[in-house]
Amino acid sequence: MKVFLVAGEESGDRLGAALMRALKAKQPDIVFRGVGGFGMAAEGLPSLFRIDDLAIVGITAIPQRLPKILSRIRQTARTAVAEQPDVVVIIDAPDFTHRVARRIRKHAPQIPIVDYVSPSVWAWRPRRARVMRRYIDHVLALLPFEPEVHRKLGGPPCSYVGHPLVEQAGDLRPDSDEAARRAADPPVLLVLPGSRRGEIKRLIEPFRQTLELIAKKVWPLDVVIPTTSHLADVVLRETAAWPIRPKIVVKREERHAAFRTARAALAKSGTVTLELGVAGIPMVTAYKISGLEAMIARRVIKAPSAILTNIVLGENVVPEFLQEHCRPEALAAALLPLLSDTPERRRQLEAFARLDGIMEIGKAEPARQAADIVLGLASAARKAV
Repeated sequence: MKVFLVAGEESGDRLGAALMRALKAKQPDIVFRGVGGFGMAAEGLPSLFRIDDLAIVGITAIPQRLPKILSRIRQTARTAVAEQPDVVVIIDAPDFTHRVARRIRKHAPQIPIVDYVSPSVWAWRPRRARVMRRYIDHVLALLPFEPEVHRKLGGPPCSYVGHPLVEQAGDLRPDSDEAARRAADPPVLLVLPGSRRGEIKRLIEPFRQTLELIAKKVWPLDVVIPTTSHLADVVLRETAAWPIRPKIVVKREERHAAFRTARAALAKSGTVTLELGVAGIPMVTAYKISGLEAMIARRVIKAPSAILTNIVLGENVVPEFLQEHCRPEALAAALLPLLSDTPERRRQLEAFARLDGIMEIGKAEPARQAADIVLGLASAARKAV
């Protein structure tokens, strides 16, 4: 059996690698083709090109990168049609992967196509759900409310397979000694300014000023910044003059250890907020983008919150400070109560306790469940030939 996978960024590469392991466990002689990163390459995928080619940060960067990305879309779709796989799996990065999927469907309509990670049709462009029926046969959802959203919007069949975080809960939650450290002084405060250089550049200064205000009330303070190896130099350079010198951690084990002992977090809004929620770490979140991007976002985004944890919980329990509201004074005022036993801290912790039931933590097996659906569609397509 041949599976053609298409991932367009690092998060998709991690999902793709886990899916490949699950597929190999069920069908050892399976063959992989497509596009992926280092993780998928390690599992046996000879990628057509480096997914770094697809990286775009900000609307203003699109024009100069567009010709190359369009060329990669054509190349990927053309190769998939030539390979004639039993199934195609596109993984996240919808601006790239969905264009590939539409081309494959046009030239090889018999190949089933699975979308691993639903686009955020619940936040913006809801009409995409119905349009997706033309070229997507099944959606594998990471968030528990997404199958119902697709049903209401007329989207393709959609199954909740589980977020990768459901299998990492044990790595993020403290044992008794770590829980004692979480409660002890000096408090450990996580600072998470983003996973892209542009995000770090925009947030690092308001985050620095926020910490200075916090330090006037709570001192000493252990500040930890988890980041990635390719951004460590940026974070180190941007924090070199901080009066509170943060500990910068890169290794996965160090990151998990920091999460298990942290009392609170100051974070960029995004997927990391769900990670913090699963870890049981109260947080304050912020985000800043360019004026043009903000103007567009306000027109098109319909979600009640920019915080993934709030959306999953169905309650705006995590405070968020976006654009002009991302001010050090506001961030510090919201963060300070989270460092001690206060109603604000207890409210977040009580809400986070509901995540186990909502996300089926301890029950869901994302990669295995995703592999079952992928193989099922591939087998059905074979029988139909």
